[in-house]
Amino acid sequence: MILRPFYVNGKVGVVCGRESHSDGQSSTRWLIQVDSDEENIIVSLRRNEFEVITPE
Repeated sequence: MILRPFYVNGKVGVVCGRESHSDGQSSTRWLIQVDSDEENIIVSLRRNEFEVITPE
């Protein structure tokens, strides 16, 4: 569940993996594909900007 930024707040997405710097090093940001019927959105978020949830 995405907590920030406001334009995707409350939406659910899929964690695609860590973002990489141009030198191949992992960054502290994560790439999240937002579930949306209207558009294909991928956002780069810090760990405190989303919450991992699991289906019950």
